[in-house]
Amino acid sequence: MSLIWEQVVIDSADPVALGEWWAKALGWVVVNDAEDEYEIRLAEDVLPGLLFAPVPEEKAGKNRLHLDFRPVDQQAEVDRLLALGARRADVGQETVPWVVLADPEGNEFCVLGERAS
Repeated sequence: MSLIWEQVVIDSADPVALGEWWAKALGWVVVNDAEDEYEIRLAEDVLPGLLFAPVPEEKAGKNRLHLDFRPVDQQAEVDRLLALGARRADVGQETVPWVVLADPEGNEFCVLGERAS
């Protein structure tokens, strides 16, 4: 197979601001800081990246695709992300071992708990 996963594209009202937020949240580096194509990666030569692209319409409804992150300390990461500007999100999850948050533009993502052994 010759396909390589290059990036996940995230529609955004303000690609630069949202890309900067995610770069800070993840500790990733900026590899393209153009207003119409802002990309971050774990390291410059590591794929996949997150690419933020401008769209005129606002986000509507729950994401059909979202990112999951598994930290060493779930509560510490949730607190850190909330302090950066994330907010808690209710997507109907009820009682679950993960925390659903939304970035500054409302894109949901999950902060998972410890992996079961």
